[in-house]
Amino acid sequence: MISGFRPFVLVLFLMGFSPSHLIAYEVEGLRLWSSSESTRFVIDLSAPTQHRVFNLENPNRIVVDLDDTAIAESVKLPDGQGFVSGIRTGNQPGGKLRVVLDTNENVNAQSFLLEPNQTYGHRLVVDLALTVVPSVRSSISQLQPAVNRPVIVAIDAGHGGDDPGATGSKGLREKDVVLGIAERLAIEVENQPGMEPVLIRTGDYYLPLRSRISRARDSSADLFISIHADAFRDPSVRGATVYVLSDSGASDEAALRLAKRENDADLIGGVSLADKEPLLARVLLDLSQNASISASSAVGERVIRRLSNVTPIRKSRVQRAPFLVLKSPDIPSILIETAYISNPTQESELRTSAYQQSLASAIHKGIVDYFRDNPPPNSYLALNPPPLEKTPIRHVISKGETLSEIAEYYKVSLSALKRSNSLRNDIVRIGQVITIPVT
Repeated sequence: MISGFRPFVLVLFLMGFSPSHLIAYEVEGLRLWSSSESTRFVIDLSAPTQHRVFNLENPNRIVVDLDDTAIAESVKLPDGQGFVSGIRTGNQPGGKLRVVLDTNENVNAQSFLLEPNQTYGHRLVVDLALTVVPSVRSSISQLQPAVNRPVIVAIDAGHGGDDPGATGSKGLREKDVVLGIAERLAIEVENQPGMEPVLIRTGDYYLPLRSRISRARDSSADLFISIHADAFRDPSVRGATVYVLSDSGASDEAALRLAKRENDADLIGGVSLADKEPLLARVLLDLSQNASISASSAVGERVIRRLSNVTPIRKSRVQRAPFLVLKSPDIPSILIETAYISNPTQESELRTSAYQQSLASAIHKGIVDYFRDNPPPNSYLALNPPPLEKTPIRHVISKGETLSEIAEYYKVSLSALKRSNSLRNDIVRIGQVITIPVT
């Protein structure tokens, strides 16, 4: 044991470190990925380490300090792209490794650690983006709604670029399939009179999560939909799930926005929080967030009902989770896990254009169902409600559900529900599929 330790200590001395600062972590790779709106810098690590990221000016640069870390000799520095013009590394006193990103713009940096996945090990991710200021168009359109205006639907294909998302056993990548579904959904929305789509991601590149929210707000979106394909260690798990923001996620976001309101001209429904007293700002934010979550749940319910006709439903009720991408306080937002890409059967289905189209069409119908009942004031859909497309709804029985609860949820009589499914009693089993009669 001692004989194996001495050469390692000698190497550390040659690198300029004393035995009191033994290196515990190693940088195994550096990667850079950029789009027109953001740049992502990824540090592949042997294990998670404490780090610090900060900005320096004159010249502009982002500095990343990693505790007790050295960089492997085999690691090559990537060429500059996007907001990064060059990358440098150097050892610092105390066993720190410093990585410097020279930038061609004064950018904001957000960093976070990621656990290993099917493709990569431990990673420190640094996202660079310009400061986004809410657009004048957004605030004016919210304060003074245009008559006969279209409903704007922001469609976000999850992941992208250096972030492939989940990968199926046959190599299908989540980032590719969800972009295909998003593009098909955009066509469906565009063909709907009184609706207009906004694709958040139009190609294979990564966007930071807050940039996705900002793009939706800048386009004055009435609805934000983020599309994903789930994965699980059990390959037999399958089905779709719809999420809205949880109460804990809303509280976290409210605290962040209130802390930043003096520095940001943040708008809630066209009203700035910057000049409001703390209590009033909190009340305004809570009212807007609660209304957004309520509307999001209503959208999610209708999307689930439509999706049930084309795919199994993993959770028959809208679920809540603190996803960052759902945290816009004034735009109803849902996240749809369309299928389990880790399920071999569903991976094969997701690969086909027909299945992607069926998912997109079902989501579109759910959106139309919601806005038929809840059209924005003065919008085209408020003045010209689309006809109701009556199609049966399939419901998969979940643990703890009763037939009477399902009848109440779908607003149908228990007798009609039993009659449409040829049920002689109220007994149902988990996984059983029943048809909800059209009312």
